[in-house]
Amino acid sequence: MNPNLTIRHKKSENFRRQLEEYAERLESLETFDLTAEGTYSLGAWFLGPKAENQGLLLELLKDALDDHCSYRREYFPEDPIWITPEVKDTPEYKKAVEKFKRYFGDMGDALMGSVPFFSYRYQGHMNWDITMPGLLGYFGAMLYNQNNVAAEASPITTVLEMKVGDDLCRMLGYHVPIKNEPAKITPWGHITCDGTVANMESMWACRNLKFYPVSLAEALRNESSLAAARYMTIRLPQGGRETLINLDTWQLLNLDPDEVLEFPTRIQEEYGISTSTLQTAFDNYNIQNLGFSQFYQLYLRGRVGFPVMFAPSTMHYSWPKSAAVLGLGSNNMIPVHVDLNARMEVNHLRSLLDAALANRQPVIMVVAVIGSTEESAVDPLSDIIALRKEYAQAGLVFPVHSDAAWGGYFASLLRRDPYAKADLSRRQFTPELSMSEYVNKQYRALKDANSITVDPHKAGYIPYPAGGLCYQNSAMRNLVSWFAPVVYHGGVDPTVGVYGIEGSKPGAAAAGVFLSHRVVRTNQSGYGQILGKSLFNSKRLYSAVITMADESDDFIVALFQRLPAQKQGLSPEKVKEQLEYIKTQIVPKTNDELIADHEAMTLLKELGSDQIIISYAFNFKQNGVLNPDVTAANNLNFEIFKLLSLAPPKFTRALLGESDSDVPTVPMIITQSSFDPAVYGQALVDDFRDRLGITEGDPSTPVNFLISTTMDPWLTDTAAGNFIPTLIAALKSAVEEAIGLVLTGQASGG
Repeated sequence: MNPNLTIRHKKSENFRRQLEEYAERLESLETFDLTAEGTYSLGAWFLGPKAENQGLLLELLKDALDDHCSYRREYFPEDPIWITPEVKDTPEYKKAVEKFKRYFGDMGDALMGSVPFFSYRYQGHMNWDITMPGLLGYFGAMLYNQNNVAAEASPITTVLEMKVGDDLCRMLGYHVPIKNEPAKITPWGHITCDGTVANMESMWACRNLKFYPVSLAEALRNESSLAAARYMTIRLPQGGRETLINLDTWQLLNLDPDEVLEFPTRIQEEYGISTSTLQTAFDNYNIQNLGFSQFYQLYLRGRVGFPVMFAPSTMHYSWPKSAAVLGLGSNNMIPVHVDLNARMEVNHLRSLLDAALANRQPVIMVVAVIGSTEESAVDPLSDIIALRKEYAQAGLVFPVHSDAAWGGYFASLLRRDPYAKADLSRRQFTPELSMSEYVNKQYRALKDANSITVDPHKAGYIPYPAGGLCYQNSAMRNLVSWFAPVVYHGGVDPTVGVYGIEGSKPGAAAAGVFLSHRVVRTNQSGYGQILGKSLFNSKRLYSAVITMADESDDFIVALFQRLPAQKQGLSPEKVKEQLEYIKTQIVPKTNDELIADHEAMTLLKELGSDQIIISYAFNFKQNGVLNPDVTAANNLNFEIFKLLSLAPPKFTRALLGESDSDVPTVPMIITQSSFDPAVYGQALVDDFRDRLGITEGDPSTPVNFLISTTMDPWLTDTAAGNFIPTLIAALKSAVEEAIGLVLTGQASGG
């Protein structure tokens, strides 16, 4: 082990004891207990679309600043000041302050050209307003600029991050033991800057986990310092036990993850070998030190095939990026086909696993996406977990990672509030809606995933940067640490900063998540209330969009998320009948009327995406005839996007003061993407083309589509009622304008 790390490790161990004492003191205070009751008023959680809570926010911001300034004055109050009245009276100081104010004001004016995420009219990417507790927690902690890379640089925010990690684990279904509860395996979570870093860390951990037994077996065979443990045994996935050094390379690459993660503890406890001794000997064989190329040449080449990873074709771009960074190669991040709902096809995954087994290719990980970022599709995680068990019996073992960066907080919809009363009056305004039974089944399977990415700065409504990663087995974090692979048996880690990819990271991010979770609990009464209302609103928006075109209009609209009648393969007449029901019995009704209509609510639950993103596209008619050309349809949808986005020139005109308003005036904001047959598969794209009436053009041409994400819990219950008709009017106006641009040859294409 690096001697500098050994010294730092001892310092961290001493500091850990102090942290444990501090954490126990905090645990006794309800204010810092993330298992205690939260609050229930949605109106108190956000600044509001028109800054209705400005007074409250100002009061609390002032409190945070006052506390911080008092802290500065009270820390050794006898110490001298520097910025004296005489300094403030100098010309240089006055000139600096004057310019400072002007520059700050100019920046503030420019920022008024920013994207108005807080508005009802923002229906674009995965963004909305941030919670006031999240903002205030971040602001209050930011004043202290704590660095969560090391506990001695962040004694308070490190503890807050550990509490947040536990709370995220609980929300996602992992069992976090209560104090003094015996548990062989405990989960662990921490804050990262974003989902990309969390995904990369999970791949890094899975890569190291896969190759750890190979390295350990070599170390046991060759290092005299490990002689006492040379003949240690391991439980095989198919049953029975075997001496580790007697296993061949393929067997070493396919051991149960929890058995592998227990090796360091067993070597220490059963054979009396210290973790530092193990680490020193292990370093000579570790992939972390050798690098993948040398490791492969020494221990894998000619014995097994090249390692692979599997994820749905809807995977986030961070997955091939991570494979490239880790030296595994983006080509070995193999896409799995998706079905017409954009969910992973389990049968295709099975065929890929069969090929890996036949070719003796180690499977580093299988990724299930719990909420794709463009279709809000939830992969069949429960089936993937079943496959993991099945293939383990056949000798192919792989960890499963759930990429729930977007979808993780929807797990709060399944968590009951132990403090909830029967009184429903605190459920304000918009009704809440649960997810479909299929989606709920996948969320209940999250607890069986080996690791989970979850981003508080997405559906947690937290300021950037705040991603997160949770491990089912806390020992897995040691695979991405530069310390000896020792697990602290209970209590507090020396720091959360030694694990993972990042070095310095803001303690303010952890504080923002912590305070938001304390006020808005991660259960049905808190985040479940926000997301349940947003789910309801998303389905109402879906209903309005899919029925917005009349026969007399010169356009049609197709939603990627098919109607239930279409999914069931019913006749065109039945599809039309269902559309008419939505148009007459759902779209014009008030929320109260819908709640009272069991049939309408039953259908509403089945509409739209698995979560709260809808994807759709338009096609135009010319002289009553539907356009058949894919390029013309793509141009139309790109023009609609340009009209309903803050892309230049609208943004730059506002920024430069060339428009009548200092703020954007786009009446609705959406985003866009495209369905590429090379990514999504030809069957999915052909189905969408058919529903758009596109019959001409190269079948391999990607098809542009538009995206609306509804994270607004108030959209259908504003002070003036349902706001969706206003959005539909703006959308329809943009469609008609875009058609004019296409037909007159003014569309620029995209």
